[in-house]
Amino acid sequence: MVDILHRVAIKSSSIDDVHAALTTIEGLAGWWATDTHGDPNIGGTLQFRFGAGGFDMKVLELAPAKRVVWEVIDGPEEWIGTRVVWDLQRDGDYTVVLFTHEGWKEPVEFMHHCSTKWALFLMSLKSMVETGTGAPDPRDVKIDNWN
Repeated sequence: MVDILHRVAIKSSSIDDVHAALTTIEGLAGWWATDTHGDPNIGGTLQFRFGAGGFDMKVLELAPAKRVVWEVIDGPEEWIGTRVVWDLQRDGDYTVVLFTHEGWKEPVEFMHHCSTKWALFLMSLKSMVETGTGAPDPRDVKIDNWN
């Protein structure tokens, strides 16, 4: 198994600002996919829709100001059964996000695409928390000919 790993430091007045961006429909729609619906509570399912498809994530864990974990239950074959983990920690004026998309069976070409897109969306999260404006789909940077 292989994982996608990223780290980003977000300047914020509180770690709760970042946690809310990861655990509310409004927050998620502000930086990842404007077409976001579902139940953001433990055991609930979040639906993220993009022009080229979408993902359904089951919320497995919500530790306020510490951790968010989702399991992919529907979407591209390569994603099903993988987990998306957000670990948060405070460092001065910053909230550090350690991001993991874990459990990929193998590093296929689509994984390269997804790693780049996750990095772009993490920058969108950073922008949303720091400035109030993110770049969620469909306003995100397009990186290839798959969109």
